[in-house]
Amino acid sequence: MAERPRLAVVLFNLGGPDSLSAVRPFLFNLFRDPAIIGAPALVRYPLAALISTTREKTAQANYEIMGGRSPLLPETEAQAEALQAALASARPDLEIRVFIAMRYWKPLARETAAQVSAFAPDEIVLLPLYPQYSTTTTASSLKDWARVYKGPGRTRAVCCYPTAEGLLEAHARKIEAAWEAAGRPDGLRLLFSAHGLPQKVVDAGDPYQVQIEATARAVVERLSGDWDWRVCYQSRVGPLQWLGPSTDEEVRRAGAEGKGVLIAPIAFVSEHVETLVELDHEYAHLAAESGCAPYLRAPALGVEPAFVEALTRAVASALGRPGGSAPCGAWRCPDGLGQCGAQADAGGKAA
Repeated sequence: MAERPRLAVVLFNLGGPDSLSAVRPFLFNLFRDPAIIGAPALVRYPLAALISTTREKTAQANYEIMGGRSPLLPETEAQAEALQAALASARPDLEIRVFIAMRYWKPLARETAAQVSAFAPDEIVLLPLYPQYSTTTTASSLKDWARVYKGPGRTRAVCCYPTAEGLLEAHARKIEAAWEAAGRPDGLRLLFSAHGLPQKVVDAGDPYQVQIEATARAVVERLSGDWDWRVCYQSRVGPLQWLGPSTDEEVRRAGAEGKGVLIAPIAFVSEHVETLVELDHEYAHLAAESGCAPYLRAPALGVEPAFVEALTRAVASALGRPGGSAPCGAWRCPDGLGQCGAQADAGGKAA
């Protein structure tokens, strides 16, 4: 019996500390990334060391709420297992393995690259778990991979999938389930909360905001009934102007208008510190102070079957094209976004 061709799928995410002692090195890895702080290395490295030191205790307190570690890797491992099972069913003609590469904590890309090289794949699909493309997430992860992977296999990258059908369906199901579980309350505003970015990053042509808004609009179209909804942004740090409106502003606004909120983490596909602490603790406390009730939160997508199906289709679409980096499905970025991943690369190395 002839050997089946080998397919390696590499899932990318940011990663998170696996212990309280890992918090400072995790933060250092984050802030030394030129996609996060665009200063020269001679400035960026000392600045990353300073920021990671000054923020260590506050960050550790947040991770203590979650049991002393980030749940991101176990959640990603569950997604990888579900995707591998779905791909094995869809493509029995291939020998398939799904790998995980984190950007700022273990398993880092270099370690995963060695594992993929040892697998000796004929085909590689790079699949970021960031549905909406940004230079600070997808591009950074793909650049990191291109720097360390020297093994065999023809590579294709999925740069984004902001309007993939399964992604939208999964979000809609999570939102409606949270609403149903709360007794279908009236007077509720749906807030699509995404991780923020400095405004200057978007002004430079990063497509993230456009894609976030496209995802939110498309999810609303799949919800039953008429929803009062808005897009907002969380996790602002530093003195720069960031994308707005901020999630905390929108929680206060809803309270002032006598409304409750249902928050959907529209850019997060796994539970981690931004959902389990920022949304579930900090903003829940703010809602109570602001008279915003009820305060509801839809879960991250996790291994929701529709989302796993979206990832499966993304892999299939990548295998069906010659190479390079491209979105999954019909999505195309509007003209004028110079940092669009599909336009920036030909060969899987998104710029």
